[in-house]
Amino acid sequence: MKTPLSAGLIAGALAATGATSTAAHDARAEAAAAPAATATPLRAPRAGLLTGAQPDAGEWNALAARGVTTVINLRPDAEMAGRDEAGEVRAAGLRYASLPVAGPADITFEKARELKRLIDAADGTVIVHCASGNRVGALLALAAADSGDMAVDAAIEFGRAAGLTGAEPRVREVLAQPASE
Repeated sequence: MKTPLSAGLIAGALAATGATSTAAHDARAEAAAAPAATATPLRAPRAGLLTGAQPDAGEWNALAARGVTTVINLRPDAEMAGRDEAGEVRAAGLRYASLPVAGPADITFEKARELKRLIDAADGTVIVHCASGNRVGALLALAAADSGDMAVDAAIEFGRAAGLTGAEPRVREVLAQPASE
């Protein structure tokens, strides 16, 4: 896969020569689908979804320029150290949602379903973050398994691709329980 920079250079070079080929369109589409170039490393477990740690306050405009439309924050207020992320995000023209996941007890099917609902309701690329991506991956794994979109092993791999690490035992514990409607 090309980096966003190389895809952008290819698209720019083709545009400069007046080319309107499919290659130029493909390069622009690939650049838009790649994780945004920010100081905060982000994962792209699937098209239209970026996951990871909380971006820095100054990164929202760059993310908006890359097609991000919605930010979903899984960090509870106690972890925000007075930061007004909702204000930062809205100032960049993005939609903001908060779904606090304070620890293992909050890694539930209920929270996973709410996260899935928020992602599905968004237009454009969505960023879901916590402090590291671990809680994000946990809820995404639960949502994928709960919805029937993926078998349990595939859902856990999807969660890992989104950042699931230390919360994996909790995910496996919840998946061993029958899902309640």
